[in-house]
Amino acid sequence: MKINYFTEKNVKVPHLRRQIIARWIRQVANEMGKTLGELSYKFTNDAGILEANKLFLNHDYYTDILTFDASSEGSEFITGDVLISLETVASNAEKFGVPYEEELHRVLIHGVLHLSGIDDKTPEEERLMHFAEDRAIVLLHRLIGDRPLLAD
Repeated sequence: MKINYFTEKNVKVPHLRRQIIARWIRQVANEMGKTLGELSYKFTNDAGILEANKLFLNHDYYTDILTFDASSEGSEFITGDVLISLETVASNAEKFGVPYEEELHRVLIHGVLHLSGIDDKTPEEERLMHFAEDRAIVLLHRLIGDRPLLAD
């Protein structure tokens, strides 16, 4: 199991509690019947996510996350790349009235849930995704306890 973190130029990696995040992701994957393989997060800005959307999906709009599954078909391992726009995460946090740190963690686990087989294209799938995200956030708060979600 390995989790990598990268950024594009002029984008700072958030101060994540990496050991807790790794344990959290591993537990969520296990609950989904999966084992964590190699996972890479790349943090970008809105321009970067728009460029990736156009290049890989022919979509001309902004999103908070793009997930690229690199697992073998039928594999028990979660392996893939997750591209996250920190600008969109911040604007979504404001839009939904939640702390930035919580929205960031929700997006981190959203990618893992996609790699675990949960989709969100239909209203029913979207409800299942939100339910799985909410469960994962509760687990994260149990792991972190009273500490802040982001490290100093």
